[in-house]
Amino acid sequence: MKSQQVALSGADVKNSLHPYTNLSLHERVGPMVITRGEGVYVYDDTGKRYLEALGGLFCASLGFSESRLADAADRQMRTLPFYHAFGHKANEPAVRLAEKLIALSPTPMSKVFFANSGSEANDTAVKLIWYYNNAIGRPKKKKIISRARAYHGVTVASASLTGLANNHRDFDLPILNILHTDCPHHYRYALPGESEEAFATRCAHSLERLIESEGPDTVAAFFAEPVMASGGVIVPPATYFEKVQHVLRKHDVMLVADEVITGFGRTGNLFGAQTYGMQPDMISLAKQLSAGYLPISALLISDKIYRALTVQSEKIGTFSHGFTYSGHPVAAAVALETLRIYEDDGIVEHVRKVMPRFQQRLAEMGEHPLVGEARGVGLLGAVELVADKSTKMPFPTEQAVAARVGEFAKQRGVITRALGDTVNFCPPLIITESQIDEMFDKVELAMDDTMSWLASLA
Repeated sequence: MKSQQVALSGADVKNSLHPYTNLSLHERVGPMVITRGEGVYVYDDTGKRYLEALGGLFCASLGFSESRLADAADRQMRTLPFYHAFGHKANEPAVRLAEKLIALSPTPMSKVFFANSGSEANDTAVKLIWYYNNAIGRPKKKKIISRARAYHGVTVASASLTGLANNHRDFDLPILNILHTDCPHHYRYALPGESEEAFATRCAHSLERLIESEGPDTVAAFFAEPVMASGGVIVPPATYFEKVQHVLRKHDVMLVADEVITGFGRTGNLFGAQTYGMQPDMISLAKQLSAGYLPISALLISDKIYRALTVQSEKIGTFSHGFTYSGHPVAAAVALETLRIYEDDGIVEHVRKVMPRFQQRLAEMGEHPLVGEARGVGLLGAVELVADKSTKMPFPTEQAVAARVGEFAKQRGVITRALGDTVNFCPPLIITESQIDEMFDKVELAMDDTMSWLASLA
């Protein structure tokens, strides 16, 4: 067995290019090979069990062993394993899934476009925004505003929307017509003594100044995650979206809600838009749409946008956008079964039942000497590490203290993810209160381990 593990690790290092990985370090340390999953746990090739505190990558909402999803994939594989949606073609799972998503949408939507990832859904939204404004005779209204520390994907357009420096650095990004406004993180960017409401007002005024300086006739859309998950689980300050949407309506700027992580119960409502009173013109979905079991994403668009697309496609002769796997029947069948499980098992109700315990334990972590802020909503949270609580001074980047917490947590049997100075939590939605306690107990020990490590450096 040991020789097989070594051989597999060596083959990975030799042949695989890993995303979001220090490639040089990977050559030295090799991969952690996950072999199977059971509920909220996964197992590596040594048989060690880990509680998956990030749901894989913010996506494994139903854990790692939901037989109904495996059965749905098997049935569809044996019936129709593939067909496309080009040129008036359709398959029943994709039709039923689109119908269901329109019915569930938190605001009225007209049509669903399927893709394979959140990045592709957001990339499609950018193209449709440009196409729409051409169609209605506004060729100058093309600029799109995102936010610092936002995460919207890694395609050329969606990575440009992403407001994280490493997603732009040496990739020659962002592209033209992509702008960024303030990150609405009260802990980091509020003025001394500034309330959440006052900070939200200042963010909205800053957005309006940007729109006015660029020219409202050139600004087409604003992209926003209800909660900025990959940027550090940044929860919007009170009244933020109310005030931002007032600015957007005033200047006829569309709102795109990126629900790739917050969709399907994560915040305690079916959609994050419901939690924060958003009324978007488009909604992008992925990840928990299929519980992470197969790649699929969706972009929901309003009727106003669809009507313009229809007129323009008639003028041109076709709507020339799409992917080979748009509405893939197997992925759609799994996504449809995922939505049925959410309803049958009362997943949103379960989240509401256990999220007080999650948020309580998260808040308690805020008392740890290494933690400057503990923040979250529903079953989504993060702790931000600081070298000095009183000044909020971060640790030196080269110490990678949050990553060190992640390593110690892994040793204790919990997989999480460090992003910058934060340690993130996004467990499967099926997690129980006792498993929540197990997760935080072990991460607290990992924090203590990290304190000891820091003391050894002094």
